[in-house]
Amino acid sequence: MVHLRRTTAPYWWPIPRKIGGVWVVRPSPGPHSLAYSLPLAIIIRDILKYAKTMREARYIISRGYVKIDGVIRKDYKFPVGLMDVVEIVPTGEIYRVVPDEKKYYALIPISSEEATLKLLRVEGKTAVKGGKLQLHFHDGRNLIVSQDVGRHIKTFDTVLYDLQNKNIKMHIPFKLGAYAVVTRGGNVGFSGKLYEIVWTLKRRQSVVALKRNEEVRRTILDYIMITGSEAPVIKISP
Repeated sequence: MVHLRRTTAPYWWPIPRKIGGVWVVRPSPGPHSLAYSLPLAIIIRDILKYAKTMREARYIISRGYVKIDGVIRKDYKFPVGLMDVVEIVPTGEIYRVVPDEKKYYALIPISSEEATLKLLRVEGKTAVKGGKLQLHFHDGRNLIVSQDVGRHIKTFDTVLYDLQNKNIKMHIPFKLGAYAVVTRGGNVGFSGKLYEIVWTLKRRQSVVALKRNEEVRRTILDYIMITGSEAPVIKISP
């Protein structure tokens, strides 16, 4: 299906539901699922306000004026999701997609120094030929590393990835006391220290608690991302 009904689009998309027609752009299959991504055209038109109509947004994108994670994307339906870096080439403006307590996902401006950095959550790893390991990340990215590097990196850990050189700059392990942010669910956008873990048979459904000052919130393990040992290693809030 090329389009999506406005009434069935994810509730947090910043689009009018009862005006503007029946249909809205449906994200293409890509690095993020429909439920947790935004089509690039909606970012250009409805969030950054570079266009008033979908026709104008499609024109801007087709001209190669927008980069996602350092790569020019000309597909107006390209899915943009968690921690992606959005760059507007003519103006030099750079944004990162981060969890937000009010908007679910929001774009925050970042510096050019951070434009090549991205936090990636490890979703799993597999052994490949040559005695190496392949890491699988939340944005669909895969990276082959040596055994010496890969054996220390576990599922639910986070790495700071260099988009330009395509390598890992920092490994941030999943452990009590680490700083994390909720990326989905009712507590999306809340961040704090990993305070408690209640393990269950299905590890992804384990209950975790994050504490910030005296406030504690609970969610499931699958809904959080580690962002630093003591504090976020990159900017993830306005």
